[in-house]
Amino acid sequence: MAKKQTAGRDNLGEFAPQFAALNDDVLFGQVWAKEDELSARDRSLITCSALMAQGLFPQLKSHMVIAQQNGVTKDEMVALITHLAFYAGWPKAWSAFALAKEIYQD
Repeated sequence: MAKKQTAGRDNLGEFAPQFAALNDDVLFGQVWAKEDELSARDRSLITCSALMAQGLFPQLKSHMVIAQQNGVTKDEMVALITHLAFYAGWPKAWSAFALAKEIYQD
């Protein structure tokens, strides 16, 4: 079972409580928790792919950390970024590699 997510409440709880609750309870508490459909590792790969394709690098950084915690290896993240470079764009791959190097330091 995944760790209970509190980022919504921690960052936006007082400012946007409904959004914070939806983030923590629905997105992470229900959708991410359905590991009988997709593992947390697979969801991390999918999420990182979607965020890179959209160029949402602050969120991508956070989800790369989660991906690492969910068992995605450095080699797998490198392969994901390399593959997506041809579909999402070369500059996005460069930006994603900068994040991956920071997160997957040995």
